Amino acid sequence: MGGGGPNRGGRPNNGRYVDQTRINERIRAPKVRVVDGVNHQQYGVLLTSQAIRMAKERGLDLVEVAPNAEPPVCKIVDYGKYKYTQEKHKKEAHKHQKGGKVKEMKFRIGIDPHDYQIKILHAEDFLAEGHKCRIQLQFRGRQIAHQELGHKLAKKIKEDLLTMGHVDQEPKMAGRNINMQISPLPEQQRHRKFKTHLKGVTEHKDPHYQHGHDPRENKHDEEDHHDDDHHDDHKSDGQSPPAAPPAEPAAES
Repeated sequence: MGGGGPNRGGRPNNGRYVDQTRINERIRAPKVRVVDGVNHQQYGVLLTSQAIRMAKERGLDLVEVAPNAEPPVCKIVDYGKYKYTQEKHKKEAHKHQKGGKVKEMKFRIGIDPHDYQIKILHAEDFLAEGHKCRIQLQFRGRQIAHQELGHKLAKKIKEDLLTMGHVDQEPKMAGRNINMQISPLPEQQRHRKFKTHLKGVTEHKDPHYQHGHDPRENKHDEEDHHDDDHHDDHKSDGQSPPAAPPAEPAAES
């Protein structure tokens, strides 16, 4: 506060300038328009020397925030806190410019309704957080002969996420999978169909995320079984799978 250390207001640091913000005695204009950065009171146009004195009497700095205005606009603030806030805003703006990540969600054809519900909720989470969703629909065994089932599931997913995102890559076969991609709508246009409140981003809470893995992406995937193809063969032939052998009666004591 009140003038600060050697690197404030654009002073050199190892031959380089930290920033070019003019503060206190570095302000060149003889008069400035003064705004109190703490209580937002406007003091109007003052002599620069008078404004600097006002700031220092409160243990604060006079910071030039609009140098091209006539006269320049200055704020009475704690310069350290001011710079921290400015850097934070820059990082947030840069984050939004880069856009979200691409999250992958896998659905198996014939997915259990409960598993589907969990996955669609996670997809809503991702879109609400500004991420894209890459959807992969997986065929097993002879299910590949019934591609209409995959397209039917893709249509359902599109309809369920219609209020959160738009399809920028239509469903397309790739090997034994159908792939599509959904991007989030503008934030003010998003409306959650399955949740009324976003619980919050888990990225900073889950230790797995530190290694580049979001546990929601593949959470609740159906397990692969050795008899998947055999089981699907019966389904595709229109037959029911063989009944399990009856359990042996419990031994009497």
